[in-house]
Amino acid sequence: MSGAIVDPLQMPNTITVGGSEADIQGYHSRALQMAVDAARARGGGVVRIDKGVFDISSPLRLYDHVALVGAGEGTILRKSDGYRSKFVVDADYGELKVVAVSSHGFEAGMGIQIYDANSTDWLISTAVITAVEDHVIHFDKHLIQDYSSDQNGVLSSACSVIEGIQVEGAEIRNLAIDGNGGNNDRMNGCRGGGIYFHKAKNCVVEDVKIANFNGDGVSLQIVEDMTVKNCEIKGCLNYGLHPGTGALRAVVEGCDVHDNGSDGMYVCWRVRRGWFVNNRIYRNGGNGVNIGHKDEGNVFADNHVFENGNCGIHVRAEKESNGSHRNKYLRNLIENNGNNDRGFGILIRGITTGTVIEGNTIRDTGAGRQKVGIFLDEGVSDTQLRGNRLSGHSEGDLSTPRHL
Repeated sequence: MSGAIVDPLQMPNTITVGGSEADIQGYHSRALQMAVDAARARGGGVVRIDKGVFDISSPLRLYDHVALVGAGEGTILRKSDGYRSKFVVDADYGELKVVAVSSHGFEAGMGIQIYDANSTDWLISTAVITAVEDHVIHFDKHLIQDYSSDQNGVLSSACSVIEGIQVEGAEIRNLAIDGNGGNNDRMNGCRGGGIYFHKAKNCVVEDVKIANFNGDGVSLQIVEDMTVKNCEIKGCLNYGLHPGTGALRAVVEGCDVHDNGSDGMYVCWRVRRGWFVNNRIYRNGGNGVNIGHKDEGNVFADNHVFENGNCGIHVRAEKESNGSHRNKYLRNLIENNGNNDRGFGILIRGITTGTVIEGNTIRDTGAGRQKVGIFLDEGVSDTQLRGNRLSGHSEGDLSTPRHL
């Protein structure tokens, strides 16, 4: 029609990376980062990754509205072998260098962490090397505290495989991560993971397999409206999933979380209004689910939690002001948790109010591991128990401290 205004269909920006036909060729973190940076320069888009094994020596940094999409399990991002050295001069707050005993293996572009014997959780510094001059390692982010060479100060090339820091609308889909944990230093989950998000919003991790990371499989710290869906997280040396530090409205759905060294899911501090549904959480070294400090208003529904080393669900002991209040546990199957010590289906410690436990099947099927069905500490109040089916517990289906 004459004079009509036509809006042509615009396909999303797509950049391919990998083999000889790709826009950016190479099977390493540099090629992947070039593709992500190019998508960012266009205001967002899709980075499509070919099948193949990509060597990751530096965290692949995501940006707003960039989707990282693989070709299935054949797209493998594998953490490169790690290097580690003590340093010989104190590394002070705000510095951009470390003097290492040995710089062997370290090179520009490599992800690193810096810590000493007194560094835990948020006190570890992470950065990317910018230059190596003899024993001096330079990097791109200021140290966040003082580190003492006399207190086992360490520089290592441990880093996340993929990270999104202060990002919104990023996506990770349809690929696999091999953390190569046996050849890398341990990484604290507050500062990294196989996949690590920090101060992020509205991001999605879907159809991703994560294995063998020396730390947490997926770590979500200070985030809002994050989704982890249809993922498998296995063989990581610490937590499988670590939603924490003020995570709001997180969704974890349809995931297999198994054979990790500690808890399957560690729900850290101030996790609120999360939705954790239809997951299988099993054979983890610690608890299936571990929840506690100011974690409120979360829903755990239709999960199968079994054969974990301690409890199916463990609510940590807190005083009332810091308690884990008003959480709901609905229609879960919780069975055969615990090892040689006393195993619990659901263990609620501390001062906790408003918990709803409804429609669950909690049982030991003859393994003799899960000795107590539900344990309520003496400070637990206003707990609603409705329609649960409990069986097979040698020390009681429902117990309190006076029963033990």
